[in-house]
Amino acid sequence: MRKVLAAAAFAGSIAVTGLAVAPAAQAATATATQASSSMGNWGKYYSSNNKAYTYGKTYKSGKKVYTRWYGKEYSPKYGYVWFKYYSGGKWHKFYRQWNGSYNETWSGKGISKIYTYTCWGGKNKYCGSVHRIY
Repeated sequence: MRKVLAAAAFAGSIAVTGLAVAPAAQAATATATQASSSMGNWGKYYSSNNKAYTYGKTYKSGKKVYTRWYGKEYSPKYGYVWFKYYSGGKWHKFYRQWNGSYNETWSGKGISKIYTYTCWGGKNKYCGSVHRIY
């Protein structure tokens, strides 16, 4: 009888361990998927009040990294997109302002990381979350 109970307890502990490992493995897979999909198309990334959004495409050609972005907002105020990138051992940050619909392409050499977020109504107002796009 003791052997049967010990076997059942062992099988139960394996089942619990298997269930505990499954979410961790699933989370690791989801993170890897998100990181690998960052090069290419990205967005729609909204301001915190959902009145402006940006989307675009980031790609590498030769030694340059290009980012083509599009901004939309429908109000008398402006939308703002921020880009923060790592190049030459330093972080660089800039923003672009637009009204209505707008698009632009920018590029740089030696860029290894790019982050972006969208604001509305002021360059630091109603900002959405930060997203890594490259």
